[in-house]
Amino acid sequence: MSTALIIGVSSQDGSYLADLLVDKGYEVIGTIRRSTNFYQENIRHLIGKIRVEAADLTDSESMARLVRYYQPHEVYNLAAQSVPADSWSHPYYTGEVTGLGVVRILDAVRLHAPNARFYQATSREIFGGTCGVATENTPVDANNPYGIAKAYAHMMTKCYRESYGLFACSGILFNHESPRRSLHFVTRKITAAVACLKNGIEKPPLDELGNPLIDAGKIKLGWLESQRDWGYAPEYVEAMWRMLQNEQPKDYIIGTRISHTVADVCRIAFEHVGLDWRRHVETDKKLLRPTEIEVLVGDYGLAEQELGWQPRTSFEQLIRLMVDADLERFRS
Repeated sequence: MSTALIIGVSSQDGSYLADLLVDKGYEVIGTIRRSTNFYQENIRHLIGKIRVEAADLTDSESMARLVRYYQPHEVYNLAAQSVPADSWSHPYYTGEVTGLGVVRILDAVRLHAPNARFYQATSREIFGGTCGVATENTPVDANNPYGIAKAYAHMMTKCYRESYGLFACSGILFNHESPRRSLHFVTRKITAAVACLKNGIEKPPLDELGNPLIDAGKIKLGWLESQRDWGYAPEYVEAMWRMLQNEQPKDYIIGTRISHTVADVCRIAFEHVGLDWRRHVETDKKLLRPTEIEVLVGDYGLAEQELGWQPRTSFEQLIRLMVDADLERFRS
């Protein structure tokens, strides 16, 4: 039986990856941050199927202890301060966790399990203001604290691969969503708001500013014309696993080659329940970023050619399935 260590198992990607690996017969160890509240919605269904350990990317010894003890065959780092917008208000923490935290894991693997295969979750945010179509050869040009921290981690992963001979690779993943996405992300924020409006929820959850998600029948968003290349998270974690089955470590772009605006998300989500999004959405200047990334899509050609991977769920299908899941979650 192969053993896999998933750093950040309670995240969207971590939970889907755990599902995949359990189905493939792996022994899975997943980490969460130490808390007095053990309940984690995304992995509730996995309790008893995986081992859950407390660890933190700011604590080198917690990483080393797990690698030493379990001697994993595969290590996946999916943990980070993962909200680009929050990186502006928390730049030090973002650098400490999203950047240096990866080096702590790499060093633990190098010292205690040098034959393990390591996957680093890199983000399209490393390309920053680049526009057009990104390939594995697109220059790094990050323009926000989150993207810069991810770029550092990405380059350190390559450094450890080339300097120490580790099987270490990065998946340069474009945006990918699901019903397990946090409400801090705009797609899930929109689908949750749609469900609350449709179901007449009187006390909706709070948004990223700490205000009710719905106020006077409206949801507040940032720049509606912001565009992203959005895919379906369960398909993206499959690509992660495929990368670690290669003979040689290599970095891959994972995307869909298609972009959509935030307004497109609104239109599809609200139409799915028979509502006009323009009556329920307004822009809040507090949610605008100091810098915005350009329109960029991910060319998954190399992953298709060498890993046999390609996206299967359309953007419209993705948004509708997220709305359906939130309609079930938020009931009056």
